[in-house]
Amino acid sequence: MSSPETPWVDGLTIGQALDATCGQHPERDAAVFPKLGLRWSWREFQAEVNRTARALMALGIQRGEHVALWATNVPEWILLQFATAKLGIVLVTVNPAYRPYELKFVLNQSDAVALFLVDSFKHSDYFAMLAEICPELAHSPAGNLHAHDFPRLRHVVTLQGEPPPGCVSWQAMLVGADSVAREDLERVGQALDCRDAINIQYTSGTTGFPKAAMLSHRNLLLNAYHVGNCQRLTYEDRVCIPVPFYHCFGCSMGTMCCAVHGATMIIPGEYFQPEDTLNALESERATSVYGVPTMFIAELASPTLDQRDLSSLRTGIMAGSPCPIETMRQVIQRLGAREITIAYGQTESSPVITQTRTDDSLEVRCETIGRPIPGVEVKLVDPVSGEAVGDETRGELCVRGHVVMLGYYNNPQATAAAIDADGWLHTGDIATRRASGYYRITGRIKDMVIRGGENIYPREIEEFLFTHPAVQQVAVVGVPDPKYVEELCAWIRLKPDVNVTADELRDFCRQSLAHYKTPKYIEFVDTFPQTVTGKIQKYKIREAMIERLGLTEHDTA
Repeated sequence: MSSPETPWVDGLTIGQALDATCGQHPERDAAVFPKLGLRWSWREFQAEVNRTARALMALGIQRGEHVALWATNVPEWILLQFATAKLGIVLVTVNPAYRPYELKFVLNQSDAVALFLVDSFKHSDYFAMLAEICPELAHSPAGNLHAHDFPRLRHVVTLQGEPPPGCVSWQAMLVGADSVAREDLERVGQALDCRDAINIQYTSGTTGFPKAAMLSHRNLLLNAYHVGNCQRLTYEDRVCIPVPFYHCFGCSMGTMCCAVHGATMIIPGEYFQPEDTLNALESERATSVYGVPTMFIAELASPTLDQRDLSSLRTGIMAGSPCPIETMRQVIQRLGAREITIAYGQTESSPVITQTRTDDSLEVRCETIGRPIPGVEVKLVDPVSGEAVGDETRGELCVRGHVVMLGYYNNPQATAAAIDADGWLHTGDIATRRASGYYRITGRIKDMVIRGGENIYPREIEEFLFTHPAVQQVAVVGVPDPKYVEELCAWIRLKPDVNVTADELRDFCRQSLAHYKTPKYIEFVDTFPQTVTGKIQKYKIREAMIERLGLTEHDTA
């Protein structure tokens, strides 16, 4: 096994890395979908990926072209992920929650030549939404689409359901694989370069349109290698992946990490449901589990949890938002993930920049985002002057090295704004560094609230409120105020069977925080607006409070 300083995957393409893993562990489980009764060994998975790749070749899709995938966590998703990589086709991952307007933007902006999609997700009819933005599809021969708004789009392939006119089913597409020789697939793979773009992942787009981050084979493989090492993963591990594939947590830290380390991918369902996840953890003897804090909170709240045997669980990753220390303690004690790690990063960094290690203390795992993974540099700079700052001083976190994306597709201005002339990716996150080399996120530059001239980072108030015994979840935002320009507002979800008043929470804040950091508005809620990955959408909280309180944006002028 290679050392962390010389990863065995460096210099390889994703297809080469996958083939190496399949050759080493051919009969071990590669992927398991318990609800579907589907189980692939690495030998079987390799055969399915290769068949999918040859079918894509039969469609005429070429190296460097872009293919969009709009789907939940279905088996075909990971087949396409690795099949496109083998051909040098760029996979464009599309959020399953997107509506027609957003889908139209992504298909257009990405220059996709093909779209793969499921028939539905929860209450969304994907076929109807596609028909709304692409009416020409209904009158086009399959594989020969000519759409006014999507001049490059030629193919639409359905992964589930009866294909509408103009579309071809997944099974029908696979028939074409027989017309392509295995030698032709191998020849394409040998010509690829590990620094080629192979994946486009869209940023969250909470303000304006999302941006298309281009990631290379090397970006993804090295990230997966180090993310797995931080969990001490080997081919004997079994990783439960309830996070969505379209997101970097699912397809970079999840499936790619398993492919690099030979660990088994366990997929509980098409989308997160706590009971499905617990069922998969128990029945498949998972050793690692992924999730954002809201997912772990839902699992811990399950009435069936204490009757389950989760003794196999050892490690995993919690990421996406700050973890309350009590939640982390329960994940360790009740779920048994005693070596669970915290990871931090963003889409533009492939995604992980820092991660805690399995032997870090509970305090370090709850209060920091870990230390940089090997092979990357991290520095903190003053957001205004750009000068580097020292330990325990707030600064914007910047990163350089193998994690940095190639750039934003068709957006050189945004790329130049994100990556400076010296190769540093500016994350937009405000952090501090301890003398130990561990980092702590204290806020986002864009989230900063300016109240009466005082700069306030909502994350600081959130982390403090998490320490109150009655608080289960909290989100703090700024809302317009005619006197102070902005005031703080906290949305709080209380723990079950616990009562506390807004005034009591304000008193709690005043005892330990500066007066201007005490929220003026406190709302008790049962749910938060969230993305598919469980991140709280603060801009929606702000919009809701502006409407509820009768405020106007121009109050901040």
